[in-house]
Amino acid sequence: MDSHGEGDIGIELSTIGDAPRKSSVKKAIETVTPLAAKARKSLGGDSIFNKRELDHPTTDTDTLIHLIKGSLGAGILAMPLAFKNAGLTFGLVGTFVIGFICTHCVHALVETAHGLCRQGRVHTLSYGQVAEAAFLQGPPRLRGMGRLAARTVDSFLVVVTLGACAVYLVFIASNLEQVVDSWSGSSFPLRGYIACVVVPLLALCSIRNLKMLSPFSLLSNVLVAISLGIVFYYTFTDIPHTSTKPHFSTIAQLPLFFSTAVFALEGIGVIMPIENNMITPQNFTGNFRVLNTGMTVIVTMYAALGYFGYLKYGDCTEGSVSLNLPDEPLAQSTKLMLALAVCLTYPLQMYVAVAMTWGGLQERLPRLKAQWKGPFQPEHIYRVLLVVFTACIALAVPALDSLMGLIGAVCISTAGLLFPAILETVYRYENLGKFNWIMWKNIVIFLFGALGFVTGVWTSIAGIVSSF
Repeated sequence: MDSHGEGDIGIELSTIGDAPRKSSVKKAIETVTPLAAKARKSLGGDSIFNKRELDHPTTDTDTLIHLIKGSLGAGILAMPLAFKNAGLTFGLVGTFVIGFICTHCVHALVETAHGLCRQGRVHTLSYGQVAEAAFLQGPPRLRGMGRLAARTVDSFLVVVTLGACAVYLVFIASNLEQVVDSWSGSSFPLRGYIACVVVPLLALCSIRNLKMLSPFSLLSNVLVAISLGIVFYYTFTDIPHTSTKPHFSTIAQLPLFFSTAVFALEGIGVIMPIENNMITPQNFTGNFRVLNTGMTVIVTMYAALGYFGYLKYGDCTEGSVSLNLPDEPLAQSTKLMLALAVCLTYPLQMYVAVAMTWGGLQERLPRLKAQWKGPFQPEHIYRVLLVVFTACIALAVPALDSLMGLIGAVCISTAGLLFPAILETVYRYENLGKFNWIMWKNIVIFLFGALGFVTGVWTSIAGIVSSF
């Protein structure tokens, strides 16, 4: 889901930093034996969630809106490309299948988190803390791996965020290139646009106060909403007959469909922050509650734009369907609005990466805790280095489709599919259901994600190599 959707791995401003400190979580979990945990669950129930102290708590409706809003961005614009690599019918079925699997993995992660919260009597847990707590409560032989599990999950989330920032850079530059080259009649290299875009992003990412970024988030949401309306207008105008496009592509293209669809649909990085900010987190999961309702709307929208976008543009479909819009004022203004919206979203993504890593660096390097005279601080240097790092990735791989596929295959399939399956199995090791069906179900999900990982990486790298 667009952060995030994980295509845009976005995050609600009010949810950052709401999880408890790792040391307190570890202490709470370690003091609970499996037998005592079961007793606490029966006695405490969901009362632990009523003790959450939140600055900006969200209702079920607020959470549903955040979930849907966070999915509307660069990721949904890549869905026609996914259908190009799958075919009309297979792409439609495959999108709903991947959407179902991603939703189920979110259910597994959140329900595991809720169980651990009840057992440890903690109010909230981040994704990394869920991993640590699950292993601390898991099979005895694995309990020493809790810290490693947390670091692994957090590392992948940081890489996902930085990878999304690199995709954002290529997305912004690609849309600007079409508009500026069309208006000027010149031809400036895409890498030149990427380098130019880095300059304002460095200024935006120097803002360390989260509240100062709120207006940028609001403006970005407005621009995205207007732009998507115009994109849908062009997509649903003069649609050709379905017989003009294949219903199935080729087996060789399916890994690209998987990695692109997972990149667009999977928003695992924002799930725990959004859930942690709910007044009634027990309403997040359930048959007709927040998660299922939101994902039904999201997957349907993604499938619709993917299906009709590919039907409209066929083999000419670009990495972002906005790049297929005609050379006319309304379409060109849409590209500019999308470029500006994603540009304003970039510092929010970077804020997440800094928030997840800067504290750890300060603990390991005490000199970084020193306060310099003036407004310029050590954290600013770190922010500059991260922006430059994402720029180097974008400059090295300026192909939007290949970069999205690589990030989707390597990072998002791992964080969104493999990790939830592992954590649920470890957490429920004493009660895996009749015939151990939970274990077998998670093995299937793991193999599905691993297959997508390997084949997606292979085809993405092949595409990157062939583009040079």
